[in-house]
Amino acid sequence: MNYGNHDTDTECDLRLPEWLRNNDHKGVHNTKRLLRNFRLSTVCEEARCPNIGECFSRPTAAFMILGSKCTRNCGFCSVASSAPDPPDPEEPARVAMAAMEMGLRYVVITSVTRDDLTDGGAGHFAATVSHIRSCLPQAKVEILTPDFRGDLDSLEVVIRSEPDVFNHNIETVPRLYPSVRRHADYTRSLFLLEYVKKTSPGLYTKSGLMLGLGEEIDEVIQVLKDLRSTGCDLLTIGQYLRPSRLKLPVVEYISPDMFESLRMTALALGFKFVASAPQVRSSMNAEEMYYN
Repeated sequence: MNYGNHDTDTECDLRLPEWLRNNDHKGVHNTKRLLRNFRLSTVCEEARCPNIGECFSRPTAAFMILGSKCTRNCGFCSVASSAPDPPDPEEPARVAMAAMEMGLRYVVITSVTRDDLTDGGAGHFAATVSHIRSCLPQAKVEILTPDFRGDLDSLEVVIRSEPDVFNHNIETVPRLYPSVRRHADYTRSLFLLEYVKKTSPGLYTKSGLMLGLGEEIDEVIQVLKDLRSTGCDLLTIGQYLRPSRLKLPVVEYISPDMFESLRMTALALGFKFVASAPQVRSSMNAEEMYYN
């Protein structure tokens, strides 16, 4: 397997390999209609996830709270970057009602990054978890959070809301952070995961990364080791797909065999469950990961 050292001027037009072609969008419209009725956004739509057909047809969805405008502008993400609107105080209740109408047993809550808010949106996360607990007391709740700029008070707010899984994506190798995760910090993200695990040992922690941005295999393995050193339990590894011409080009499409090799490596390091394949995304099959 060859990582890095590619000419991105030519490789931005790499042909999509067969194993990444997925045109199944059955059942999408019904779920979209329900989400629009509750005036809700999902990361599935905003991030242009290639698995939206599979997930929406179940149905399942990763609810994206705190609006659809992000205060950061990461090189990989298609979510709009601009001055966001104030948080909608009724949104947590609407998320819970939508989850109840969808009959969800496992609810994933994520958000844009809100560096404009004093608590980074932590209180809004906590309120959403609380409303879901009231409407769906048997459901499991996973939160996929931004880094809250490393603020421990904000982190404590979401921990005290008692989600079942705390997810924070590491996304890529530290060398690529300046282009992939501008304004983020690799060490800070590791610290968040470590702090959550030390503070709440019974809470599952989870993270994910993308491949195909120019990373080297030894760098990826070091990230796996770093994540395990924090006590991280669950891991997702997927292929980066360019969401628009304005975002970073794909440097390389990684083969399914390499994803499987990394899955085995991660399991050997002690992760409880690892989803590693080209189509894998952070919230995809989250329920199966939890129960396995």
